Amino acid sequence: MGQILEKFQVLQQSKAVGQIIEKIQGKEWRQKQLRKITDSVFDRFTNETGSANLTFEDLYISVLFVYNDINKRLPGAHLDPPSKAQVRTMMQDCDVNLDGVLDREEFVKFVLQLTKDTFITASQRLLVTLLVTPIVALVTKRATEGIPGVGGVVHKLPSSVHASLVTFAAVMFQNSGQAIN
Repeated sequence: MGQILEKFQVLQQSKAVGQIIEKIQGKEWRQKQLRKITDSVFDRFTNETGSANLTFEDLYISVLFVYNDINKRLPGAHLDPPSKAQVRTMMQDCDVNLDGVLDREEFVKFVLQLTKDTFITASQRLLVTLLVTPIVALVTKRATEGIPGVGGVVHKLPSSVHASLVTFAAVMFQNSGQAIN
């Protein structure tokens, strides 16, 4: 019964963490972060080229910069940028005035469309880390309590602290793998 109660408490904590993250880092947060990234990248190109718009080549390079910035800000494995063909197709869809180049607002629309699935993927990874890892931590805590030397320390450690430490270690492990790649 105690084990079931502990699992329920961990699930409740995970659910609360998910709700907090959603409120703090919801749609508005994503849009603000993307706007910062797009403004920075757009300004970089317009300052270097002296043009107020992005050509296809500038756009493709800017996509690489955007993905680089996204990969720096999101936990987990790096996300691969789209191919040149995909960028060309999306550019045609986002070029509202059909002039063959993208202005700032067209670029923002382009990046929002481009990264729509990216945030879904990253969110799923984050949820798996925050929801599954605490449950695995509780199961491993019970398994390690019988190991001499380690078991005594693990047994004295509260389950919520143990779950938090394992979750933190999982996030750090994801980020260290990202740094190696």
